[in-house]
Amino acid sequence: MKRTAAVASMVAILFSGCGSQALPVATPSALTSPSSVTADVPTAPASVRPTESPHSVRAVGTWTTTGSMVAARADFTATLLPDGKVLVAGGVDSNDDRTQKALASAELFDPGTGKWSATGSMTTPRSRHTATLLRNGTVLVAGGYCPRSTTKGCPSVFDPDGAIAAAELYDPRTGTWSATGSMTTTRFLHSATLLADGRVLVAGAEHGMPDAILASTELYDPATGRWSATGSMITARTQQFAAMLRDGKVLVAGGIGPVSPTKHDLLVSAELYDADTGKWTATGSLGTPRAEGGTAVLLGDGKVIVAGGDGPGDPMLASAELYDPGGGVWMATGSMSGPRGQSASVLLADGQVLVAGGFDVGNETGRLLASAERFDPNTGIWSNAGSVAVPRFDPTATLLDNGKVLVAGGLVADGVTSSADLYDPAAGS
Repeated sequence: MKRTAAVASMVAILFSGCGSQALPVATPSALTSPSSVTADVPTAPASVRPTESPHSVRAVGTWTTTGSMVAARADFTATLLPDGKVLVAGGVDSNDDRTQKALASAELFDPGTGKWSATGSMTTPRSRHTATLLRNGTVLVAGGYCPRSTTKGCPSVFDPDGAIAAAELYDPRTGTWSATGSMTTTRFLHSATLLADGRVLVAGAEHGMPDAILASTELYDPATGRWSATGSMITARTQQFAAMLRDGKVLVAGGIGPVSPTKHDLLVSAELYDADTGKWTATGSLGTPRAEGGTAVLLGDGKVIVAGGDGPGDPMLASAELYDPGGGVWMATGSMSGPRGQSASVLLADGQVLVAGGFDVGNETGRLLASAERFDPNTGIWSNAGSVAVPRFDPTATLLDNGKVLVAGGLVADGVTSSADLYDPAAGS
């Protein structure tokens, strides 16, 4: 699977094509109410040694360790529930594609106690899936990857690449999962976006062999529990950035697209989905080709920031750009302190964006990152936000009701971790 192979093969992936172009620099804008969207995954070289990227300025906010998860996991999802607890589900138990098992287990983090507890297991083991909190308080998990050679309980309907179509619902009131309608197509490394009318849009994906990439999209209707095809994207893509805009349209940008039957490349194109018409239309292109593993967050002023991620040449990027829905254009903004991909990101209560951890292949340094940074949309500047306790990539980040951020799991130098950290944006500032 492209960009999702075992740790040792990730660094060998070098992307061709799609050169960068200069972007105008964005002017700072005022914030209003916050809302957020997050991101996805591969695997890092076995030779990586945990080091932390240097910061020369005083950190804003502080980190503390909290209770570890019941199970070590990576490539999983984390969802804030209406009662303030965090549900994590699925993932893989190792970074070795030859032996890793997909997990069906799920657990809950209680911010009041700082502890994790097991909850009902999913009906299907899976990783690289999506999880969406529906308006009725249940959580929809869809698609994903289930390696049949190492994992028991994979669905009977699957493709040779391990992609699955099965979907299920978690009910926080009972702590149990129940099957719901399966997607029309098997897929993993797709995006899922909750629409204004309560339906869920799933777009793109990897599917089949050899690593086919999809343009198809589909909708889940919670009222019927069924999926139906909707308009296909203009460009087939996987690991794209996705965000719901204020006007109800869905932006997808970048990602990996099929260039030929045997070659994949990074994309600069972006497009918009209109739920009223079920159609996609082209919008302004990114200045730099990039794929998921970076940050995609809807800001309080209605713009979308995309930062870091996989890029051409050295796979990870430090650059960031802003999408302005008003003009349908992208503008360059301040870059992070260094290249960063497979990181965790979240919009803070004050409207700033926190990015933590990740993997740095820039300048061939090959580092796992413990460092964190904050982006201020008012200034377009990133600032030092301290460091998590253990360098990691592919963790999850969840904004809690108390304003703190939970960063959990992911891959560390010696495998998969169960550890978790809490970031307090106000402490120490």
